[in-house]
Amino acid sequence: MQIQPVILSGGSGTRLWPLSREKYPKQLLPLIGDDTLLQATVRRLQGIDGVTLAAPMVVCNEEYRFVIAEQLRLIKQPGTVVLEPVGRNTAPALTLAALAARRDGLDPILLVMPADHVILDTAAFQAVVRQGAALAQDGAVVTFGITADAPETGYGYIQSGEVFSNANPANPARLIARFVEKPDLATAQQYLDAGTYAWNSGLFMLRASVWLAALGQCRPDILAACEAAWKGGAADGEFVRVDKEVFGTCPSDSIDYAVMERIAGGEASGKPGLPPGVVIALAAGWSDVGAWDALWKVLPKSEGANVALGDVLMHDCTGTLALSEGRLVACVGLDNIVVVETADAILVAHKDKTQDVKKIVDKLKSSARSEGQLHRKVFRPWGWYDSVDHGARFQVKRIVVKPGGSLSLQMHHHRAEHWIVVSGTARVTRGEEVFLVSENESTYIPLGTTHRLENPGRVELEMIEVQSGSYLGEDDIVRFQDVYGRSAG
Repeated sequence: MQIQPVILSGGSGTRLWPLSREKYPKQLLPLIGDDTLLQATVRRLQGIDGVTLAAPMVVCNEEYRFVIAEQLRLIKQPGTVVLEPVGRNTAPALTLAALAARRDGLDPILLVMPADHVILDTAAFQAVVRQGAALAQDGAVVTFGITADAPETGYGYIQSGEVFSNANPANPARLIARFVEKPDLATAQQYLDAGTYAWNSGLFMLRASVWLAALGQCRPDILAACEAAWKGGAADGEFVRVDKEVFGTCPSDSIDYAVMERIAGGEASGKPGLPPGVVIALAAGWSDVGAWDALWKVLPKSEGANVALGDVLMHDCTGTLALSEGRLVACVGLDNIVVVETADAILVAHKDKTQDVKKIVDKLKSSARSEGQLHRKVFRPWGWYDSVDHGARFQVKRIVVKPGGSLSLQMHHHRAEHWIVVSGTARVTRGEEVFLVSENESTYIPLGTTHRLENPGRVELEMIEVQSGSYLGEDDIVRFQDVYGRSAG
């Protein structure tokens, strides 16, 4: 049997601000080990026995496409990247993936995984995947319920019913009795005591054709919109695009609401035409790392149950998470506190209140502050830049261009630029001129002059850019040519 990993990468992770930002969310960050959460999700099935594993398929927002492609390249894992022109929740995202999986007349088993979850026990995860694959091959819709060890109020729950398959007597697959929303503490304790409830993981297995047929019965409007958008789309290099205008008309809904809640038990529950929905228990060190307290739980701890990441010193602290991206962070006498330092923002919060970090992000948005959307270091398809200093009429950036990378042919109405090469070699287009600038050399781009920066070498190009002018915003860009398909602005 063939398994097609489908990785849904549309979340913004606002509760992990300031490390996670709207335009660089948590799945793109290395929160556990050296791999980003996305890369760890891709690697999670490597070495699984008894199945044929297809190259991963990532469904993501256009905003993240180049970063995701680069992260797949870094772990030498080619795959398909399906682009959502607008966010429409997980049911349309999975539908696009199912249509892509059926392009060549195939009907693989889709293993649907959020890109931003942590699973510490890979062997246990692969074992339940093999178990679920056999059921999905026969037409069931399989989900995995996380064995609850606490009355958690931040997760939805799945109630399991009678045994559906006893192929693994130690962990039988059971019919889904019902899905329930995030409960209050008293109700969560009742669920834990009952022993028939598990946390809803958001992981699914089912054949592509089974999803499309079930969606057609439960939400034919979503299926019709996705099919029309798919037919109007096309391949764009390493990306797959759908018709933006048509997809924009698609209703927004989750996998749970659109289909899963309607098929609980399937035909065994008297719902003719719908597949059975079954749940398998998963105990594999799972976390959705939805907030800082959840990240603290899954990270290794030192004496006093503290977690220190980066340049951190602690004295007389307990249950504290401190993370530094650059500067020294010193913590004294803290109890159950989260401290997160980045180049442009610092968070200090009680661990019990980390769900409320989203309210800070909302305030940043309402006041149009950039810290809610972007880091100071901004990734681009050609590399990245870091705004290291700025004033009323100047800005200084550190720019790194990958080998073979090329900025767009562009012009600015309100600023001039000085470029100083620190290492590597730059090919510069300035008006009608094309010339090389090497290490310790510089050049000047006058206001209103068409220009381009390229790295023709085999090593990274690093340079300092000093902008000066009346307006230094990133939207003062008129693009004439761009190898990455970006429009003006």
